[in-house]
Amino acid sequence: MDLETLKLLADPLRAQIVALLARESLCVCHIVEETGAQQTNISNHLRALRRAKLVETEPSGRYVYYRLRPNAIEALAAQLGELARSAARSGEQKRPCP
Repeated sequence: MDLETLKLLADPLRAQIVALLARESLCVCHIVEETGAQQTNISNHLRALRRAKLVETEPSGRYVYYRLRPNAIEALAAQLGELARSAARSGEQKRPCP
């Protein structure tokens, strides 16, 4: 399980940024407008998301657009899906106490 990625996405603003980027590529100014957060705060969150390889950049003139990396999200979803399947299989299994 990729706990570091889950920790990143647990931040409400980062989760909001990821949700916005799931719909379209955006530059920092768009994300600031959508969230109401400070530009420096957005930039710091985007840097963390880039380091985690959840987003990638695309230069466009003097702007940089950010987009979500679907394969990274799919990998995390697969891990969570396997966790859910494992929980469903365990059902009523109980480890006996000593």
